[in-house]
Order: sequence, then structure tokens, then C-alpha cells
Amino acid sequence: MKIKEIEASETWPLRHKVMWPNKPLDFVVLPNDEAGLHFGLFEKEMLVSVISLFIESQDGQFRKFATDNYYQGKGFGTKLLNHLISEAKKRNIKNLRCNARMTAIEFYQRFGMKVASDIIRKNGKDYVLMELDFEQ
Repeated sequence: MKIKEIEASETWPLRHKVMWPNKPLDFVVLPNDEAGLHFGLFEKEMLVSVISLFIESQDGQFRKFATDNYYQGKGFGTKLLNHLISEAKKRNIKNLRCNARMTAIEFYQRFGMKVASDIIRKNGKDYVLMELDFEQ
């Protein structure tokens, strides 16, 4: 297993396959993708998990966190998110947030993240804003 920084375009096929397979590929391309830091977790040279980090001042937001369905529940996402949290700390981010699908709340809580909003409905899915404050 290896985690490394990758290009935004390298995240798109996996984002599409896992998150929005019934939408066109462009649906998973973010307007500010080129401004982000993108990380990929590789298992035997195959990209199995991706996550993107966007930094503004001392705030960070990760988006489009996707793990190939076959590899879900095997710890790959946990390893990648731990890596991202470590990167955020190295870059002096004070607050890290994400829009979490309702089904992922407990997963993010294991990393110390807290629900910070009411339910947000977007593209037919329910989300909540979750935050991890490194200042506490």
C-alpha cells in the first residue's frame, strides 16, 4: 500500500465510479480542482481510494473522498483519511471540515470530527457539515 499526491484528473474516474456512476464524468469535476491537493492510495499499483484537500487561510475542507467499492470496509479509507489529517496539521490548518453523507457520520466521528450543521440536501442526498478543530 502506498499513498501519494496525485493530479486532480487522476481522481475523476474513481470519484465517478463510486460516488455518481449514473451521472456524466464532468459531474465529479470540481471547478477549483486545480487549486486542491489530491491524494491517492494505491494497492498493488491500483488506485483504490482518493481524497482532495482545499485550503483557504488556516481552514481546510476535504471533498470527493471515494474508495473503490471492492476495497471498502478494509481500512484503506481510514489510512487515507489519517494521512490527510496528518498533512493538514503539517500545513498548519486549524479547522478541517467536510460535507458528510449521513451514512458516513459514524466513520468521521472515529477521527474526532463533530457534526456542525443541520441536514443539507444536495443533488438528492442528505449531508451534514462535520468539523475537526485542531486548536482544542
